[in-house]
Amino acid sequence: MVLVDTSAWIEFFRRDGDPAVKLAMKALIEELEATLCGPVEMEFLGGALPHERPRIQNRFDILPYLKNDQKIWREAATNYAILRGKGITLPWNDAIIASLALRNDCRTYAVDRHFKAMEKHLGLRLYKPSYNGNFQPE
Repeated sequence: MVLVDTSAWIEFFRRDGDPAVKLAMKALIEELEATLCGPVEMEFLGGALPHERPRIQNRFDILPYLKNDQKIWREAATNYAILRGKGITLPWNDAIIASLALRNDCRTYAVDRHFKAMEKHLGLRLYKPSYNGNFQPE
């Protein structure tokens, strides 16, 4: 499974979004590999225009969902502190998303620079699509 970050969903739904991201997202969805979590859903739907929300929610309703509990918040806090100790500051929401991916042994698809730092310092596995955006198994 690949946990898709808000940054990739934005490109996917944006009319003039990055074509490479759109192709990669299409492949992840068609291969039933894209997964969702609460922080991404809240972040993305919270910023969506009211008339777009039903279409987006319909798309999200068919995706597997990574649940979280109190422990994930503690893991995210630890990961956030590790990064801050290395001089890296990032949005706390990104630390939660990465922590969910780490706990569930998922790769993460993001077009947000913060995830590159988490790959290096936390061992987060980033998803990299293959040629033409096709799904890239591990």
